[in-house]
Amino acid sequence: MIIDAGELALLLLAGVGAGLVGATAGLASLVSYPALLAAGMPPVVANMTNTVAMLGTTAGAAAGARPELSGQWRRLLPLCLITTAGGGCGGLVLLLTPPGAFTVVVPWLIGGASVVLLAGPRLRRMAERSKNPETAAPEGIGPAAGAAAFLVGVYGGYFGAAAGVLMLALLTTVWTQPLARTNAAKNIATGTANLIAAAVFAFTGRVLWPAALAVCVGSVAGSWLGSVIVRYLPATPLRIAIAIGGLVLAVVLAREAFAG
Repeated sequence: MIIDAGELALLLLAGVGAGLVGATAGLASLVSYPALLAAGMPPVVANMTNTVAMLGTTAGAAAGARPELSGQWRRLLPLCLITTAGGGCGGLVLLLTPPGAFTVVVPWLIGGASVVLLAGPRLRRMAERSKNPETAAPEGIGPAAGAAAFLVGVYGGYFGAAAGVLMLALLTTVWTQPLARTNAAKNIATGTANLIAAAVFAFTGRVLWPAALAVCVGSVAGSWLGSVIVRYLPATPLRIAIAIGGLVLAVVLAREAFAG
């Protein structure tokens, strides 16, 4: 498949938007994945290409959130090992299941991700109310939270939209710290899940590399900017707009999947 210069430029812009949304609202793939579909890619190829491209989001977010990440690496390392294992499993699930299964499942994943994004603040408030300061684990992650992080990693390796929202809600339940610091940790944890899945996909021969590079470069800039913006601006309008767009996309893809 050949991508022309105009499509590459649009994918670059989509990457900027995906990075911005990913660093602030945790839903980068709801911008980048539809853009790759619009470029004419089959769903599974678009998903694999998107997974590789989203490595730029992690890099840009890490660069933009260095102050928030300071002092967190000791507890981030075991968390990242867990999400990396989950991401590898999710990538293998995608490779070993029929492409038609992904086409049918992905509208439900996008729809569910959009609902989770809408409910994100409420989930965080519920988590804060249920948190017991005496049993919280400020320097690590317990077995139950570790199992949940593994499942988020599996989801991230398989598709990934709203994996950041799920991880943010999880980390809020186990760590007591400002939201900007938890958001920075979330970007790294989900990024490692994405990294191992991307490594798996890179050897399949199904990644469209020019498109992946265009989205990746754009996402580096967008996620760096998003990591800075999240310190100062409320993300509510963006979160709601992206969630509504995700629900519309889920309906469109569901109609296409079941019509075919």
